[in-house]
Amino acid sequence: MTPEILFEDNHCLVLNKPAGMLSQGDETGEPSLVTWTADYWKAKYAKPGNVYVGLVHRLDQPTSGVVLLARTSKAAARLADQFRTGGVSKLYWAIVEGRPDQDAGDWVDHLEKDHRTNRVRTTGEGEGKVARVAFEVLDSAAGLTKLALRPSTGRSHQLRVQLAERGMPIVGDRKYGSKRLVRALDGEPRIALHARELTFQHPTLGQAIRIEAPVQADWPESSPGWSGSTRGR
Repeated sequence: MTPEILFEDNHCLVLNKPAGMLSQGDETGEPSLVTWTADYWKAKYAKPGNVYVGLVHRLDQPTSGVVLLARTSKAAARLADQFRTGGVSKLYWAIVEGRPDQDAGDWVDHLEKDHRTNRVRTTGEGEGKVARVAFEVLDSAAGLTKLALRPSTGRSHQLRVQLAERGMPIVGDRKYGSKRLVRALDGEPRIALHARELTFQHPTLGQAIRIEAPVQADWPESSPGWSGSTRGR
């Protein structure tokens, strides 16, 4: 799996993460965006030793789309602060089972993560962490719906849990109730969730940077009539 470079300068790197690739390495030793970026920068800039890679946010392994990394610690701190204070705009596409009662609206939940099982659940008001997302129906037919999702918080598994809680699991997300299976390009399971767009302030120039990530070949066809094929368009 090879990420697609969407934007690069002396401070930032924006990649289109393939579904199935880790954002950051773990105990499995599988390749990740961080290790790929380190190798890429070592080769490009002829760096003999370690290079700094600042991962300021991440996507779940079965999710595809836009991820922002920093080349310096100063840039990483400034970008991380934007994510922390809500200064970054995020747009996701999702194909879900079912359909919302309304064509657009907002959902607010309280979420809590069980680190032993790596699962997230909703809790009562006043417990857990607040999760907010605005949704819009883009298309719907044959029991499936394509949604645009704009989260204003960045909780672990947030969109997956908020959708599943409302009886609309993301297609392919068997962890949270989907009955369908979708394969990534490497043959491993993926889910029909794609980080489509990211807008942030450049850490040194102060300009707004808007990046759009195209869907990849393993993205289920956007037509809600899709019935289980993993062929992308």
